[in-house]
Amino acid sequence: MLRHARIGSLDLETGGHLPDVSLAYEAWGTLNEDATNAVLVAHALTGSTHVARGSSEEDGWWDALVGPGKTVDTDRFFVVAVNMLGGCYGSTGPSSLDAQGRPWGSRFPFVTIRDSVRAEARLADLLGIQAWHTVLGGSLGGARALEWAVTEPGRVNRCAVIACTAASSAEQIAFGQAQLDAIRLDPDFNGGDYYNGRAPVAGLGLARRIAHITYRSEAELEYRFGRQPQAQEEPLGSVLPGARGRYAVESYLDHQGRKLAGRFDANSYLLLTEALMSHDVARGRGTVRQALADVDAEFFIAAVDSDRLYLPQQSSDLAAALPRTTDVHMISAPIGHDGFLTDVEQIGVPLRERFFGEP
Repeated sequence: MLRHARIGSLDLETGGHLPDVSLAYEAWGTLNEDATNAVLVAHALTGSTHVARGSSEEDGWWDALVGPGKTVDTDRFFVVAVNMLGGCYGSTGPSSLDAQGRPWGSRFPFVTIRDSVRAEARLADLLGIQAWHTVLGGSLGGARALEWAVTEPGRVNRCAVIACTAASSAEQIAFGQAQLDAIRLDPDFNGGDYYNGRAPVAGLGLARRIAHITYRSEAELEYRFGRQPQAQEEPLGSVLPGARGRYAVESYLDHQGRKLAGRFDANSYLLLTEALMSHDVARGRGTVRQALADVDAEFFIAAVDSDRLYLPQQSSDLAAALPRTTDVHMISAPIGHDGFLTDVEQIGVPLRERFFGEP
């Protein structure tokens, strides 16, 4: 069940200010008396707080990893998943109303990964959690987990960073920028103030198409679709290119675009993408090695072998920069970056042995 916690006003890293912040979260299990069994799970870019089944029978996005008897055993651990500040699944974000009852829209300030950590630290305070047993996440969630370990070093005992890097690379930023422009160039975007009119669903759908190509591998797309036409459509079926039929892979991307546009806010997509583009654990802290030198948390690093967005070598570089020798666990999946969701059970055993074994 979705819960809400008001954490007060928040000054942001780039100089912005939010006068009244609420964070939405879900929780599973029971916090023990000394509050040593709390686990924070951070969602990916368009993910929600619903990491596992609970009071709702709706599937969670990490059911293979989190739940009764699973690697993160909710019979033993108190598991918390927070909608990131700026998101659209219950936390204060661009679609939220300000003190005058108007959507923030274009006035919502820039939020960084560090800002989200500072906000979530206040939620931890409210929940009576001095330190997390483990913080873990994949993709954007991995960036948040890593930033937690560095920004709040005394509050994270174990940190699992899955399919993510120490900093967003130039290529990752380039992919992100194309998605941002796809939304901002939609005529319905209206500079971000579209809540009383048509939402920029075409731009958001295009952004999702771009992103989804990076989430999947070339081999997976070729195996599933190849050059096949969409059913009852002919890619060479018209004199005019705009009237031709689609290839099957085009239909697939259209579906992914429509699906996201039906459930996600375009401004939140912009805000969280900008936050991920800004991700750099070493910003203002010297080199990556220097930034991680005083971190006390024990680390678990994992990558997807077919990932073309967050390359496995980048996970190896992160592991090499840690103060203690840390292996990189490989998820073997032909699907690409999304393997951190679809095949996460592959790291269930080593993650349990490393972090979640019987006390």
